[in-house]
Amino acid sequence: MTSSFVMSGVTAATMDPTAGPGYGLIQDAAIVVSGPRIAWVGPAAELPAAHAGLEHRRFDGRLVTPALIDCHTHIVHGGNRAREFEMRLEGVSYEEIARAGGGIVSTVGATRAACEAELLHTALARVDALIAQGVATVEVKSGYGLDRETELKMLRVARALARHRPVRVRTSFLGAHAVPKGADADTYIDEVCIPALKAAQAEGLVDAVDGFCEGIAFDTKQIARVFEAAQSLGLPVKLHAEQLSHQGGTALAAEYRALSADHVEYASDADAAALAAAGSVAVLLPGAFYTLHERKIPPVQAFRDRGVPMAVGTDWNPGSSPLGSLLLAMNIACTLFRLTPAEALAGTTRNAARALGLKDCGVIAPGMRADLAVWDVAEPAELSYGIGINPSHARIFAGET
Repeated sequence: MTSSFVMSGVTAATMDPTAGPGYGLIQDAAIVVSGPRIAWVGPAAELPAAHAGLEHRRFDGRLVTPALIDCHTHIVHGGNRAREFEMRLEGVSYEEIARAGGGIVSTVGATRAACEAELLHTALARVDALIAQGVATVEVKSGYGLDRETELKMLRVARALARHRPVRVRTSFLGAHAVPKGADADTYIDEVCIPALKAAQAEGLVDAVDGFCEGIAFDTKQIARVFEAAQSLGLPVKLHAEQLSHQGGTALAAEYRALSADHVEYASDADAAALAAAGSVAVLLPGAFYTLHERKIPPVQAFRDRGVPMAVGTDWNPGSSPLGSLLLAMNIACTLFRLTPAEALAGTTRNAARALGLKDCGVIAPGMRADLAVWDVAEPAELSYGIGINPSHARIFAGET
């Protein structure tokens, strides 16, 4: 049962944009937690008398941030693709593997063969790894079924994660992830993907609708049909766009006022302007960039110049980004994409929340969820600076430790 208490002896990186650029840092801070919400935050010397009598939990100068948010994952799936990892190191490209029947389609068979209990067991292990690094909210996609029953199975498992662990889960229907072997793309969209989406929505399994707009997947006209179906169901959209080439996906996402356009390595300045006008987030996924040995980095400066919010996710999946650490994703985003540590932390807190359409988390402010991470570090930049280091001290989820 949640209670009211004061977190004292902390440095608070509020990530509140109203506090100015950077971390919104408050030295020698106090945070009042009242049930599942934050009631007050500020300098400890200014703690209101109404809260002074509450239990004080001291953290000896540790850093407190909003709990992290992984806004792009594929953690419900069967099997792995370690052999493809070897093939890429031997010189075979991601696209060549996909066209030869590997890639996403190879995971489809393993996922179809696995029962819900098996998928839940393996997904829980992945969620545990994220929770251990201060994550409180995880987005989980379908997309390894490519048929009605398996897509629904994946989404049911994703929903079940929150019943087994103290974590918030947002689901994305990704039926338009790949064309099944031997299928016609247009026929698949109209006769399998969209009907599966409608069935998933009828079961209450969908929070958003995603797609993969790429030469090895679906074109903009096909994705637009999926987006039209999503909008008819009252669901927001997001899109894997401009990862391997420029196909026009980012502009399409902006046209439909998508929550986010993800990957966006090949996005242009015009795409950045379109995202800004639409209020969409650019989700950067450095794990896939790193794993696939890509060379074209996202247009980070264009996003800065246009005021496009940038989020950072793991893209944890069995093929292109077997990355189970959001902290490492932050480090890679800084090292390879030249984000600042402040941008990386904003990308895994407030901007990640925005990429999921969430308005009640991602910053430390009164009225927000008391989803907080306590770290054994002296300053926020250390979270992006460390490589393979987990400085997590504690995690508070909806006011509970």
